[in-house]
Amino acid sequence: MIARPIRRLVACLALAAVPCARADSLGVIGPLYRIAEEDFLAMIERRLRAREASGELARLRSQAIERGRMAVLQPAPLPLPVAHTARAYRYDPSYALDRNILDASGRLLFPAGTRANPLDIVSLSRRLLFFDARDARQVALAWQLIGRYAGAVKPVLTGGSYLDLMRRWRMPVYYDQHGTLTRRLAIRHVPALVSQEGRMLRIDELVPPATTSSGEAAR
Repeated sequence: MIARPIRRLVACLALAAVPCARADSLGVIGPLYRIAEEDFLAMIERRLRAREASGELARLRSQAIERGRMAVLQPAPLPLPVAHTARAYRYDPSYALDRNILDASGRLLFPAGTRANPLDIVSLSRRLLFFDARDARQVALAWQLIGRYAGAVKPVLTGGSYLDLMRRWRMPVYYDQHGTLTRRLAIRHVPALVSQEGRMLRIDELVPPATTSSGEAAR
């Protein structure tokens, strides 16, 4: 019990014997130079002004506007080949909840694992027709199907200009951006017609005609 106070006393004496550190000027060791690098923000401003004066900024702005306009008018086509063999299959749109659904008070509304089918609530009022408008044969087939089903077909493009078709057909034309629908429905070829059969969706991948019809060609 006596050794611990003695050790503390020795440590205090040792610290007291250490001289205090003192800051002294060492003088100038070598020559001093001004900072030569240009201020980063000033450099950016100088380069922007130079590009604006040369017209480069206006050119870049015009290119960006044109890219945005083309992305809206004619989105990137989907990599879906033309069907050479007819294929029909069915798709079940039912889904299962991967987590519990609670209300604002934290009470359980639907437990995880609950399955639901959207077709039990709302039906597919019009068939969905996926096709590539860059292919005149697919366009001709699409026009024939629209006539066959008395307009109860919603045309959805996977390539080409939907605005051009809207002007020609005088009806709404849609685009499957990023392939969300075709990927969900496992559509591998176009044209493909989607229709409802009870609680299932039927997908028919169709073979376009060898030549375009005179009726569609004239439109």
